[in-house]
Amino acid sequence: QVQLVESGGGSVQAGGSLRLSCAASEYTYGSLFMGWFRQAPGKEREGVAAIYTSGGSAYYVDSVKGRFTLSQDNAKKTLYLQMNSLKPEDTAIYYCAAGVGDAPIDFLRDLEIRPDLGYWGRGTQVTVSS
Repeated sequence: QVQLVESGGGSVQAGGSLRLSCAASEYTYGSLFMGWFRQAPGKEREGVAAIYTSGGSAYYVDSVKGRFTLSQDNAKKTLYLQMNSLKPEDTAIYYCAAGVGDAPIDFLRDLEIRPDLGYWGRGTQVTVSS
């Protein structure tokens, strides 16, 4: 059973920073893609960033490029999302997900369309005030 546990959400003012963490179970890490999605009120869930846990380049959507950074701690089987220069439009529930794919962008797009194909955490709220 794949398990993902997120932490690190909260409330910050615009321009501030937060770091989200996603701890993965034994069967997840090193064999799947992992990434972050977010869902704002009244909007569809969108993929934000993803990476193959065994290595390779990360993919970021344009709206977060240069502000968000993925990193991994392989020993802790944990994926991090460092979010800097936060904007009010970043306000959303952020979900960690794991699954298969051919590339990080494919993983994000596939799970946007078919969320049942992936494994999901419960989500953590990020609120950015102006």
